[in-house]
Amino acid sequence: MVRIALLSNPRSTGNRAILPRIRSFCANHPEIFHYEVEHVDQIGAALRTIARVEPRVLVINGGDGTVQATLTELYDSDFFRGAPPPVAVLPNGKTNLIALDLGATGDPIEALARVLELAKGDLAEHVVTRELIALSHEPDGMTDSLRPVIGMFLGGAGLAEVMLYCRNKIYPLGLPNWLSHALAAMALLVTLVLGLRAAFLPLKAQPVKVSLIRQGELHGRFSLLIVTTLRKLLLGSSIANGSRTGALQLMVIDQNPWALLRALFAGLFGRLGNGLVRGVHFGRGDEIRIEGDRSSVILDGELFQANTGRPIILRQTSPLPFVRLAA
Repeated sequence: MVRIALLSNPRSTGNRAILPRIRSFCANHPEIFHYEVEHVDQIGAALRTIARVEPRVLVINGGDGTVQATLTELYDSDFFRGAPPPVAVLPNGKTNLIALDLGATGDPIEALARVLELAKGDLAEHVVTRELIALSHEPDGMTDSLRPVIGMFLGGAGLAEVMLYCRNKIYPLGLPNWLSHALAAMALLVTLVLGLRAAFLPLKAQPVKVSLIRQGELHGRFSLLIVTTLRKLLLGSSIANGSRTGALQLMVIDQNPWALLRALFAGLFGRLGNGLVRGVHFGRGDEIRIEGDRSSVILDGELFQANTGRPIILRQTSPLPFVRLAA
């Protein structure tokens, strides 16, 4: 009996070292159906095959791009006839925000063993629902048929530039993830505090306009722009405030060092989103529009650009079940 289906992408950075152990673990547990893809374009075919074995849990083992592509296929297709199994994400990417939100931390093998243990019993108390972000562009008559891209975490403004800087300049150095992220954060602070501009530093964020339907708009240069449906972010902070749940959550920080430092300290002490912080703006909505002059945004690792007159549109999707590993 297949209890879990494991979808792995051998080409993801984290799998280069861990995949032999993953394969060995699966070989010793026949109740795991392991499917490997060489490219994200093969994920649709993989899910079609996985649906035939009717797993109790679908486990994703790959980087941010693998997770995003899998969520997009689950949203856009009906491989499981309207009832997809709950999804678990192994902690195997660069940032692991989705895995962190679901309580999956540490060794991916241990997380996989934990999922298998849960799949043998009553899953109901471990299943949570998360809405997703559907990203699309304003139709222009040529791209109306393009399907939305699905994810759970979008970074824009200065955050997107720092993420690109980290990806293109720091990750190639082969440093540990925590050190890479620390160096990227320091580079951001240097650009904000000292106002330096150089080839070895992140690019300056472009002005953007962020609109929440029926709730007004923000316009200017920002050091950080986040839209997410996750409950937990970096440093264990959360921007889920208020009584509503499930809507898109927005956090924007003005482009000045003091606003960023105030937000950082509020996050460290668990107060981010629970009170007013000068220079930090929060919002919630079912639709958010981002417009700018070639302003970059990154949704779960994939780069998009918001342009003047053709904004990026973010909409909330229906809930998808996930397996939460933490108690």
